[in-house]
Amino acid sequence: MNNPESAFKRLYDIVTTLRGPEGCPWDREQTPNSIRGNLIEEAYECVEAVNEGAIPHIREEIGDVFLLATMFAVMYEEQGAFAVADSLDSISDKLVRRHPHVFADSKADTPDAVIHQWNEIKEKVEGRRKKDSALDGVSRGMPPLERSYKLQKAAAKVGFDWPDHNGPWEKLREEISEAQEACTAANPSQERVEDEIGDILFSVVNVARAHHVNPALALHRALEKFSTRFRHVEKRMAETGQTMEQGKLDAMDVFWNEAKKLGL
Repeated sequence: MNNPESAFKRLYDIVTTLRGPEGCPWDREQTPNSIRGNLIEEAYECVEAVNEGAIPHIREEIGDVFLLATMFAVMYEEQGAFAVADSLDSISDKLVRRHPHVFADSKADTPDAVIHQWNEIKEKVEGRRKKDSALDGVSRGMPPLERSYKLQKAAAKVGFDWPDHNGPWEKLREEISEAQEACTAANPSQERVEDEIGDILFSVVNVARAHHVNPALALHRALEKFSTRFRHVEKRMAETGQTMEQGKLDAMDVFWNEAKKLGL
């Protein structure tokens, strides 16, 4: 088994070869902008593998994340912006600096104390500008569902939250009613419909958070469940000589319920 240093060196050498003059035409033409979506995709696939718990799949997907991160760093190294080693040293220095309770003589015995110390170091040692808002730490570049969750958590940390889970449920019912009213109006405003449906989605995130559920992970599970059951419907329709088309919903629903009974 290779040690981590030689394994990363091998990956680095492969990536630089692929990007070199005698390398792969596809790899050579990629830019940070062209592959940034791939990083998000690979991160989600890694999460999926973790959810499944299959170690070979997890190992493979973590490797894919390493690949994308290395490709990004190599691209900036080629531009002369910074070296790959600079990026690795930067995160190592940050980890040591922000964990003085491990690498120095500071004391932080609880997760809350660690987070408080982390934020103090960012502001007082690293000189980062103090946030103007509790929401400043949430990136605008996050996907909307994840950003909703993070914004709500940030607001909750400073007390802007319901005292229990009843509040989010009541708000969700209110938003559903308002959205239904907007959608069924005589001359519905598309802008208002969009606003009200957005409020429903935001409220659903609040319900999930109130019950300690990450909405992105919950939705991911729901998507996998839908895909599995839909594929079962397709298979059973084909087996019974029926086509998937409008007007066949009753037949398809029979096989959908069959999938549910099978635990799919």
